[in-house]
Amino acid sequence: MTTEQFRKLALSFSGSEERAHHGHPDFRVNGRVFATLGYPNETRAMVKLTPEQQAEFMHDFPEVFSPVNGAWGRQGGTSVLLPKAHKHELSLALEAACQNALTTAQKRRNSKSALR
Repeated sequence: MTTEQFRKLALSFSGSEERAHHGHPDFRVNGRVFATLGYPNETRAMVKLTPEQQAEFMHDFPEVFSPVNGAWGRQGGTSVLLPKAHKHELSLALEAACQNALTTAQKRRNSKSALR
């Protein structure tokens, strides 16, 4: 998987857009980051999974997925080794991350509405 292939996959989800976050390209849906490219280097990307999803991807594809360092990794931040990744597993991970971002955005909208 190349960075351009990752970018194309991330942008294939309805409503997704590319921006920048801490000097790296990121991918958002409804304003929420679901993936980052080039973190911590050009051979890697990151997808925001739940801890349970992260454990499943690491179990099924241990050569591709690993937790990012620190608390962020314990919360589901998952590093992707791009040269080892294939379209199938990366599509599944990006889809899960995108859905997670949509769910989080919806929960925030609902909680703000309840406060009014």
